Amino acid sequence: MKIDLLIAEIGSTTTLVNGFMGMHSGKAEFIGQGLAPTSVLAGDVMEGLLRAIEDLKQKLAIDKLEWEEFMATSSAAGGLKMTVHGLVKDMTVKAAREAALGAGAVIRKVTAGKLKEYHLKEIEEINPNIILLAGGVDYGEEEVILHNASLLKKLKINPPLIYAGNSALQSEIKELFAGTEKRLLITENVYPEIDRLNVEAARKVIHQIFAKHIVKAPGMNKIKDMLSSPMLPTPGAVMEISKILYQKISNLVTIDVGGATTDVHSVTEDSASVGRILISPEPLAKRTVEGDLGVFLNADQVFEILKKEKIIDKRVDLAPLPRDEAEAEYIYQLAEIAAKTAVNRHAGQLRDFYGAGGRQTVAEGKDLTAVKWIIGTGGALTRLTDGEKILNKVKGEAIKKLIPPEEARILIDHNYIMASLGVMGQKYPEQALQLGLKSIAREDILERFVERK
Repeated sequence: MKIDLLIAEIGSTTTLVNGFMGMHSGKAEFIGQGLAPTSVLAGDVMEGLLRAIEDLKQKLAIDKLEWEEFMATSSAAGGLKMTVHGLVKDMTVKAAREAALGAGAVIRKVTAGKLKEYHLKEIEEINPNIILLAGGVDYGEEEVILHNASLLKKLKINPPLIYAGNSALQSEIKELFAGTEKRLLITENVYPEIDRLNVEAARKVIHQIFAKHIVKAPGMNKIKDMLSSPMLPTPGAVMEISKILYQKISNLVTIDVGGATTDVHSVTEDSASVGRILISPEPLAKRTVEGDLGVFLNADQVFEILKKEKIIDKRVDLAPLPRDEAEAEYIYQLAEIAAKTAVNRHAGQLRDFYGAGGRQTVAEGKDLTAVKWIIGTGGALTRLTDGEKILNKVKGEAIKKLIPPEEARILIDHNYIMASLGVMGQKYPEQALQLGLKSIAREDILERFVERK
């Protein structure tokens, strides 16, 4: 059997492959999924990929599987370690963080203002995959940015360095690094004007670096040789399909409970009431990653939250895939608290302060009160029988936290293909949208959003 497209998602605990047909006919079709434990510890992620392909062949009841194109996402190398360096914490540093997290990175260090010599030692100890240097609105501050660039030039390590600061300094930054071995990439300013974020250009550069330099899990080079399109980090791919879906169904938040992390991707405008009192801008598309909230690699840390809240008091030993009902029930409890905690951390809040005119209320952080759809993806939320019940727990009436409202509707990525659709969407955006709508839609909304031909 020959299919149009095979997409692999190489995760921290599991590897899956998704098969697609009709990519050139206008009627794209998801035909099946194969699943296997990721084989990083065995020294070659290719082994897990081959077992996932064998699993797909068994499910399709075929002896041979070929494909015209192959794409992939990965988080098996542990994510993109980044350090971010800006001018003002609440402005350019915040914008740089949004660009990094939205692209699937894990922020290991953030600095604001002038770098110092001891910062260089800390950065070298972290040994990041990428360094992001920002600072200043366009044609604004120059001294601190040039100082920081000069210090970063002295680093003994040589990861790619992205400059996404004051655009008036691009030529000077380029000249500063000319003749060195530093890999400098220059992109648009992440904070070009007061109260305006511009993070998409930096996100694209981070994706490009990932595809060229970062995929370091053992055996990954063999998979890279198979690719027909650049590989994306899995969290970045989920963000991409969330943005595509937003264009069709409006304000949404996607929650991905994984084995190592829980990621929250929101693509939503502010509500009118919150927007009027928001003290600093937030990007339309925002991602947060909670590195302590996972249902396998970080299950013990999530258990401690459950224990503290007196929900359960007994730990269960887990396998990458649940072996029985007891393990499935335990994972359900882990997933519920992970999703709820991650959304609370992602959401902004209302804050009261008192001035000459009396008490005033302001909003800070990401506003989720205008969210219409809550989408669940990842192995836990899509494979547990009560994924919708878990996601209902992240909603509520906003008192201080700006969480999704009670009327927000729950959708599940039933086919567990959102990450695959994110990388598909780089080349086939219409097909990715069509398949995404089919995977998340219930019968009561299918006719509203999926064109029937």
